[in-house]
Amino acid sequence: MNNSHSASYAAAGVNIEAGYEGVKLMKKHVQRTFIPGVVSDIGGFGGLFAPDVKGMEEPILVSGTDGVGTKQRIAQIMDKHDTVGIDCVAMCVNDIICVGAKPIFFLDYIAIGKNVPEKVAELVSGVAEGCVQAGCALIGGETAEHPGTMTADDYDLAGFSVGIADKAKIIDNTRMKEGDVIIALPSSGIHSNGYSLVRKVFDVENADLKAPVEALGGKSLGEVLLTPTKIYVKPVLAAIEAADVKGISHITGGGFYENIPRSIPDGLGAKIDKSAIKIPAIFSYLMETGNIPERDMYNTYNMGVGMSMIVSPETAEAAIAALKAAGEDAYVIGEIVKSEEKVIL
Repeated sequence: MNNSHSASYAAAGVNIEAGYEGVKLMKKHVQRTFIPGVVSDIGGFGGLFAPDVKGMEEPILVSGTDGVGTKQRIAQIMDKHDTVGIDCVAMCVNDIICVGAKPIFFLDYIAIGKNVPEKVAELVSGVAEGCVQAGCALIGGETAEHPGTMTADDYDLAGFSVGIADKAKIIDNTRMKEGDVIIALPSSGIHSNGYSLVRKVFDVENADLKAPVEALGGKSLGEVLLTPTKIYVKPVLAAIEAADVKGISHITGGGFYENIPRSIPDGLGAKIDKSAIKIPAIFSYLMETGNIPERDMYNTYNMGVGMSMIVSPETAEAAIAALKAAGEDAYVIGEIVKSEEKVIL
């Protein structure tokens, strides 16, 4: 039995016992994520993992870190905390997969104004679900109570993931050339970027987020805004096995204009057929409500393309078939051309 207790610390606003209770409640969620390689249970000073490097000539570790950002404010207003953890995992593992690395483990960090064990467990349940979707293990984390610097209802969720790849198979842009095909992997919505603008346009602090909205097919604004970021790990790994993948971009903050160029070498550009892009209703609704210029939308949001993949024309059909078999309704949105302009939209 743990009899740790500090009346003085409790008087300052930190409840140690709530931390212990939170760990107890989250264990069932964490254990869902355990995969071969997990060496330690949660609660120790470090998470242990033994990666399987059989068949790799030169294993390379690939890491990524990110948070959920101000999307969390929507969750706090809605008092729904079981999905933002998926966003947290997605923002990290979707970056790692861009170089062809398979995520193997994840750690989370929750800063919270008041440690309510049930709320923390709800947050971690989302992190665990994201890890299950990504096929990686949640092997550790930290919850820190911040009285006086955050309000009781506030929290900030961030995370860190590590993946592994054989150096010879790492995806870079060195083999990319004119005529390569650009494939879109559809997003589930806004994902986790641009929420400061979203919150301003929709005045979320004063809006009825639970009321149905005709422009959103009868769904509530809060429901649509909280739709979790899609995790692309398994479909992308399938496409890499099936096709000649030369570049991958995770379309996050900065939209098309900042993210697609990150996978393209100098002298080449991405010529995008804007008419081919399947734009979810939330983007049109946001653009019209906020009177946002189209250029700004493509420079802030994914516009329905959560990830783009550049493949050789000879293997484009194989890539799309593999992605569709893995549940992604992938489609062609453009091609690589000779250009000093990185994105031609």
